Amino acid sequence: MPAFLENLLLFGRVLRTAGLDVHPGRVLDLIDALRYVDIGARDEVYHAARTLLVHRREEIPVFDRAFERFWRTQRSDAGAAHRDRSRATVTQIVDVVAPEAAAGADSTDDGERDQTPEERAVTTWSDRRVDADKDFATLTSTEVAQAKRVLDRLEWTPGVRRTRRWVPGHGPRIDLRRAIADSLDTGGDIIRLARRRRKMRPRPLVLLCDVSGSMERYSRMLLHFAHAATRRHTRVETFLFSTDLTRITRQLRIARPDQAIAAASQTMRGWSGGTRIGRALRELHQRWGRRVLHGAPVVLLISDGWDRGDPQELSAEIARLQRSSHRLIWLNPLIGTADYAPLTRGLQAALPFVDDFLPARTLNNLADLAVHLNAIA
Repeated sequence: MPAFLENLLLFGRVLRTAGLDVHPGRVLDLIDALRYVDIGARDEVYHAARTLLVHRREEIPVFDRAFERFWRTQRSDAGAAHRDRSRATVTQIVDVVAPEAAAGADSTDDGERDQTPEERAVTTWSDRRVDADKDFATLTSTEVAQAKRVLDRLEWTPGVRRTRRWVPGHGPRIDLRRAIADSLDTGGDIIRLARRRRKMRPRPLVLLCDVSGSMERYSRMLLHFAHAATRRHTRVETFLFSTDLTRITRQLRIARPDQAIAAASQTMRGWSGGTRIGRALRELHQRWGRRVLHGAPVVLLISDGWDRGDPQELSAEIARLQRSSHRLIWLNPLIGTADYAPLTRGLQAALPFVDDFLPARTLNNLADLAVHLNAIA
């Protein structure tokens, strides 16, 4: 089966999983319709797909999220000739990341066939010169620049949360005040019962990045990841730590990544020094806890776990951090390296209180993280 058909069928399965009535006949209609639009224009592909696959207004937000998550417009680097070629293959626009998309293979292995559509469909790298499975520590300067552009295109959306505030909408509660106000237009007769729903707000994201000496090979790339997340998500707080904790949220608001990271590195105390995670977390709770840990945030702690502090202090502080978080995710760039096992005293003390222990050493690792964050309820 051609790759673009597999991609479209996968997209249809994702929509069906999300509750949309997308049967194979509608997908076949979409395949036929894409021959008559410019698939080099993302908006044309989006509206063609939405017209044929969505038939109720309330389904549009679900479709939009699926489209943003799994479909990406390839950038044209070869001018008009490339745009002409792009009409011949839908995979130039509709490109779901499976191993064949990244490596040019025609099939997946048995483990990947067992994955769900959401697990297989992650962002593909439009620039094929970037090896998505290459360790950040081994990237050349050219590959680092290309990898940074890839990170800028990832979506970081750690879900939404219900607040205590009620607003007008289709919800479980009747809004008597608004119903009575509306009845003034009908002579005092209540024709329609207005309703209220809970207001939804984006869930906050807190990043804690280890920039000690053992993390030096990964610090710059992970800081660019933090900058990309800050640009994509408005409610982000970022801290650097080694022996001390430094807040760099304001510095990462600078639009240009290199300038933002340079400003953050100048602000940091003890860059490439030792690591005392427990002491840094204690400072986070004492100085910043009320400001950045309210609203049940998703917390990403990025560290290799080589801690020189007191394991009991780390255990107590990481447990406290988990209680303040909706989800606590520890990202470790050593996961996946040869013969690695989390045997350090610090990790042994912290891992019982960590919700997810994930790798962060390649582009594919960060793409998987983006999908994981987007799926958090």
